[in-house]
Amino acid sequence: MWLGTQKQTQQVNGAKNLSWPFWPVVPLYPYGKRQTLRREVMKDRVWTFDQQQGIFYVVVPIRMTVVKIDRGGLLVYAPVAPTSECVRLVEELVEQHGAVKYIILPTISGVEHKVFVGPFARRFPNAQVFVAPSQWSFPLDLPLSWLGFPRGRTYILPEDSSKAPFADQFDYAINGPIDLGPGKFAEVALFDRRSHSLLVTDTVVSVPETAPAIVQQNPYPLLFHAKEEAGEVICDTEANRRKGWQRICLFALYLRPTALETITTLEMIQESLKAPDRSKKAYFGLFPFKWNQDWEQSFEQLRHGGRLLVAPILQNLIFNRSPKETLNWADRVASWDFEWIIPSHFDSPIQATPQQFRQAFAPLEGNNHCPRGKACGHQTVPEKDVQFLRELDQFLTRRNIIPPPQPKV
Repeated sequence: MWLGTQKQTQQVNGAKNLSWPFWPVVPLYPYGKRQTLRREVMKDRVWTFDQQQGIFYVVVPIRMTVVKIDRGGLLVYAPVAPTSECVRLVEELVEQHGAVKYIILPTISGVEHKVFVGPFARRFPNAQVFVAPSQWSFPLDLPLSWLGFPRGRTYILPEDSSKAPFADQFDYAINGPIDLGPGKFAEVALFDRRSHSLLVTDTVVSVPETAPAIVQQNPYPLLFHAKEEAGEVICDTEANRRKGWQRICLFALYLRPTALETITTLEMIQESLKAPDRSKKAYFGLFPFKWNQDWEQSFEQLRHGGRLLVAPILQNLIFNRSPKETLNWADRVASWDFEWIIPSHFDSPIQATPQQFRQAFAPLEGNNHCPRGKACGHQTVPEKDVQFLRELDQFLTRRNIIPPPQPKV
């Protein structure tokens, strides 16, 4: 039984509970103050821990998932910032279900995930840390211990998932590494047989119509993006929060959606002088955006009723460099009998079948055919909305910054 109850910790020591002092390493909003929202999504078995982060108030959830191990203890997938609040919420589970035994870093390129693993592991010193193979760092490729991973208890996930110490309950599949020139991409999908839940990081998402609860905790980013111009005063209403969230989704998944126009530097400065708030928090009144009237249509086409979606950025900049290997990985994941998917971003949990998961990867196949030649009703995002990503892909390829894309399968 999946539950919707949420628990937010009391502010025992005020802002100190939310403090994340290492934020300058990866300076993403909300910087040094991170709230955590714990949600029990399967009674006494699976919990999610949501925080938020973003750039220029393009704020989305970042999620850690904790799963109970049947033989005792907990497994942590994709840690978030171990603030005092977050650690206390985990320790409450430890008291009931046993110690944190395994910590999984399921990505090699997501610095917003990687940066938390070392500090989180230090708060749970008896846990074994397992990381996706082919880890790398930029500008220098440094040993894991130099990147903050604990010595003596950090291990590379075996390519064969049956050799992992938690193989009696979990299976996993590694997509990659995919060569991107300056770096690589890989992701580990983890399947818990007991709860029939699939844990993924960035690969697939489902976009909710309204902002997730953790983003609603501080509505300022939502209201910021609900504005039409710098001088507009936005009231905190449900409609404005929804508008801001939907625009944030277009930013996050398209980078520069077609429905968005940028204004000139001179216009931006002139408009900023009309802004009611020119504080640092409001970026000194600067608001370089102008939305077309059809932006809502773009959002509805992106969301498409909450369907599973491979993020357009991944489709057009990463997976198109390794479509065959990615589809083989998706086939393996789709062979598991999961009923729920828990991504690290956007909506969660998502009730979905293995077939629906596999259908999300249909755009990587020639002529957008559905898997195994079966009609599935899958719809791709409109071509006009991925125009910027296609242009960026061509720019990076022409300058030999990243390898050229491979033909669809």
